[in-house]
Formats: sequence, C-alpha cells, structure tokens
Amino acid sequence: MAWFLGLGIAGLVLLVLTLLFDGVLDGLGAGLDEFLSLPVVAGFVSALGFTGSIVLGSTGTGPGVATGAGVVTGVGAAWLTWRFSRTLMRDGATPAPQGEDLTGTSGSVVTAIPPDGYGEVLLFLAGQPVKYAARAAVPVARGAEVWVESVLSPTSVTVRPVQR
Repeated sequence: MAWFLGLGIAGLVLLVLTLLFDGVLDGLGAGLDEFLSLPVVAGFVSALGFTGSIVLGSTGTGPGVATGAGVVTGVGAAWLTWRFSRTLMRDGATPAPQGEDLTGTSGSVVTAIPPDGYGEVLLFLAGQPVKYAARAAVPVARGAEVWVESVLSPTSVTVRPVQR
C-alpha cells in the first residue's frame, strides 16, 4: 500500500511542479507533446497510485488487482486531463480590432476641428481610448460629441457632429 500512496503523492508533486515551472520540461516528450504532456502523466500516476491504494486497502485482493484498477482509472484520468487541457488551449479568441471597426462609433472632440484641417477626437477601440486625427465637413468645437463616418487612414477619421 505504501508504494501506491507514494505513486499518488509523486503524481501530485509532478502536477505542482508542472504548474510552477510552466512549460520548462515539456520538450522532453520526444514528439509526443500533443498526447503526452506532464499534466497528463501526473494525472495518470496519481490516479493509479491513489486508486491502487484504495482498492488494496478496502478489498482483500492482491497488488495485481489493485494495479489493474489503478491503471484503468489512471488511463481515464489521463484522457480527461488531455481533453481538458486541449479545451483550455484552443484558440477561440476573437480577431484583433481593426480601424474599420470604428465606423459608426461615437467619441468626443479633444482638439477643435476647423473646416479646412484636422483636429483630434478621442475614440474607444476594443475598450481602449485612442486619439485620432479627425476631419469634418463643418467646424466642430472642443468637447462636442461626434460620430465616425469613415476611416481615412490608420490614424485619421472623418466625423460628423451628433445632432440632439
């Protein structure tokens, strides 16, 4: 029973080391990184050890039956760990915001916009405040609320004042 408890504890220690030294030892898989990661190995070893210890202590069977039950449970724990880590690692992020996403958004004028030149507006792109150079068909005073009509370049936009 001490061997099984030792395996279970070794698996938990390996899991903690994997979390602390994130990715340091992952290259040791020799091409099996997709299937055989350290968390998967840690799950297998700890499930084998603890299940073997429980089976050996609670039933009167020998170490062979306890090892078989531990292996079955360890394979299940390893598979669940692999599936869970693949789910967490999947890149389901949304695409990065583009300047064209500004069309139709509102902002405020930071530097007054003259009728024949550029001023500055404060817009929010992906929740972050960004200043852009702005043109407008009519003069717009500082502090006025504006709508973005079009994107002229990565740093400039055409705006119109909001009519309330």
